[in-house]
Parts: sequence; C-alpha cells; structure tokens
Amino acid sequence: MQALTDPKLRLAVLLLVAIAVRSLAFGNPLVHVDEDFYFVAASKMLDGALPFVDLWDRKPLGLFLVYAPAAALPFPLGIWTYQAMALACVVATAMIVARFATRAGWANGATAAGIAYILWLNMMGGVGGQSPVFYNLLMAIAAWLTATTQGPRRRWRGLGAMALVGLAMQVKYSVVFEGMMFGLWLLAGEWRARRSVSALVGYGAALVALAVLPTAAAFAYYAAIGHADAFVYANFTSITLRKPDPWPYPLTAALELLLILSPLIAMTGGSSRVRAATGEPQVRTFVHVWLATALTGIAVFGGYYEHYGLPAALPGAIGAAGFLGAGHWRGRATPAILILATLAALGTPAVNRYRRGDGAQLARLTDAIGRGPGCLYIYSGPAMPYRVSQRCTVTPYLFPSHMQHGRETGAIGIDQATELRRIFATKPAVVINQPLYSGERENIHFLYENLIARDYRLKTMTPIGDHGIEVWIRR
Repeated sequence: MQALTDPKLRLAVLLLVAIAVRSLAFGNPLVHVDEDFYFVAASKMLDGALPFVDLWDRKPLGLFLVYAPAAALPFPLGIWTYQAMALACVVATAMIVARFATRAGWANGATAAGIAYILWLNMMGGVGGQSPVFYNLLMAIAAWLTATTQGPRRRWRGLGAMALVGLAMQVKYSVVFEGMMFGLWLLAGEWRARRSVSALVGYGAALVALAVLPTAAAFAYYAAIGHADAFVYANFTSITLRKPDPWPYPLTAALELLLILSPLIAMTGGSSRVRAATGEPQVRTFVHVWLATALTGIAVFGGYYEHYGLPAALPGAIGAAGFLGAGHWRGRATPAILILATLAALGTPAVNRYRRGDGAQLARLTDAIGRGPGCLYIYSGPAMPYRVSQRCTVTPYLFPSHMQHGRETGAIGIDQATELRRIFATKPAVVINQPLYSGERENIHFLYENLIARDYRLKTMTPIGDHGIEVWIRR
C-alpha cells in the first residue's frame, strides 16, 4: 500500500475495490427496505406528491431530492443510476479519507484507509444507497475544510464547511452532532487567531446561520403553502414520540454494531501510538475527536441498526491509517486485515440478498400484482412494488412499518388502527403482506387479518428472499 501515493493510481485502486465488493448489489431493487422507500417516495414526489403531506416520512426533503434524478428514469435504469451515484460518492469519499490520512502524517496507510472505508460500508448495510453513503461525502469535505483551516482564507473555509453540514442535515438530521463539533472546532480556532469576543460571536452566528439555512428554506417553503405544521411534525416532533424497542433488542443490536466498528476504533487507538514524522498534530487530534463525536451521536439516537454506524466508518477509517501504515504492520498484518474485511464485505451483501430478495423475485411478485386498474396497498413487505406496478396508492404511509410497528405507535400523526380501517374502506384492488415479524403490533396484525378475510381472496404467495409475500385481490 505504501507505493500507492499517485492520485490517479490510488483512484483506480479504490474504484476497482468499490466495484468488486459492491457489484452483488448492482441492479438489485431490493437491497434494503429503506432504499426501496426512498426510490418510491422520490418517484411519487416527481409525480406531484408533497412529502410530509401526500407521502409521509420523517427523513428530510433533501434525501428524496438526492434520489429524484434516478427515480425520474425508467425502471430498472433508475435502480442502476442511484447505485452508480452511490458508488461515485463512496469512491470520492474514500479518496478524501486517503488525503486526510496523508495530511495527518499517516501517508503509508492512506490507501489502505480508503479501502477500509469502502469495506466497512458493506459490513454495515452501506452496499447500496443508504443516506450516509451520500452525506458522508459532504461531511468529509466539511471535515477537511474544518481540520485544515489556516491562513487568510480560514474564515471562508469554515463558512464553507458549515454550509456543507447544512446540506448534509437535509439528507439526514443525525449529522447535527458532528456539525456541532465542527462548529466548536472552528470557533476555537477563531478565538486563538483573534482573541475578540465580538468577532467570535459574529463568526459563530454566521456558522449557525449557514448550517440551518437549507432546513430553514425547506420550512419556509412549507409555511408559504400552508403546511408548516406537517413539516415540523414529520421532521422534528415525530422522532421524539417514537417508542423505544423492547429489551433486549437495543442491547444486542448495540453490541453487534460495536463489534463491527470495534476494529476501526481499535486501529484508531493504535494510530495514536504511531510516531508520525510528518503531518499535522491538530489534524490527528481532530480525527480522534470526530470519531468520538460520531459514536456519541449513534448512542444518543439509539435504534442501533447496522446502517446507523455508517457515519462512524468515515473518521474510523481515517484514524485507522496510522495503524495500517506502521512499518511493523504493513508487510503482513495490514494485508491480512484487509483480506478478512473483504471477505466480510462480500459475505454481508450476499447474505442480505438471500434474505431480502432480488430483481427476478420482484418481477414475479409484480406479475402477480398485475398492472390493471385499481390501487395497491402494501401492508407489509418492500415498498418497491408501488413503483414497479404503477398502481395508485391509498395512503400517505407508504413505508409499511409505519403502519404496524410497535415503536411507531402514536408517533406518525394518526392512529394506526383507524388509518388501516380507512385504507380498506377505499377498497384497494390488491393487497400484499409478509408474515408477522418481530416488532409488529399483534393487535394491528389481527385487525388486518379480519379486514383482509372479509373482502379479499388469496391469489398467490410468491417468495421474496427467505420469506413469502401473499398477494390478495378483492372478491
């Protein structure tokens, strides 16, 4: 890895690694239920649906805008397009990881760190287009501007960093913790440079203003069209009302996520013991503080799904560079670490493809649903059939688990049972569901079974991944 210092050669290596380990997901429209929904929501938005009103979710508007260019294309070209966009973001971010590592004084492990970033994304569900795959690039550039801010353009670079944080917040609000840390770092630099309270206050106000500007602009738009309450509830209030998952799930999920991240954390700790003859000490300190902040953000938000760890892979990979490039490791241990990580990075999406399904299975399900007149309701299962079947919808709640998951009780703005009865009163032509799953409210499932048995007959059951999807049509 030491010889790969030429930027063009490094880019070629990182691109080849990314293609190799992400190729199993290429073209698969069922990589993850989240991505299915983002693609469907962007499609509906392009058809005129208003997020948070006509289609409901608590993700920021910017995430659906990221997916919009791909969703505008015919299926399945749109799937390939959003995954190509994700691939480009991953490789670009990995290049910044390597550059960051070099600036920190860990040049010997810089390329290995870029590779590690790519591999750890796969291990945590980032093989497709999860939101951090996109916003990590914005945060990587913002971090670079923050950590290397010096000289006469110091303030402008800091303002640029917070503008990027503001854009990242419109992809997912969880970046707020890292953004606050970047802002405090910039303010500390401002104080050291000028020792002026008035200058510090003015600069701080400008940093905050730029960070909140994209979100404020989105709110202003919704307020102008009379939907300020819907925007505030979906974006901010609803997350505070979501119920915690029952124990022991949070503990086991947190331990699993910590297990995946622990090599990066340990290698970052090991890097602090590697003597760097070159580089900037403040950049090394920044990386360690950044990783600690990212881990704190994960702990505060909770949930602990594997993809929640994706933001920490960015500073974790940079921090690992010193360890991976140390002379006594570089010859044997670093290749071994990367080979083991590659096996895990290939195995994880392979297992998930088996569990979640693929395009051929989705095509069979779509054939069973049909493309005739009448609306489709997906009680549970992937949201992608909404897009592929081109049938109309009967509810704003297109992400199925919002309607029956226990943690969403009282958190989506309506009563789940009341909405379910209203949905069936509209007489959708086709209804699909998967088996009862962990976390689903049994009383809602029982209500669903009563409603489906009254007016529908089972047309078929078709496999999606390791489970079946039932297709029901009106009698």
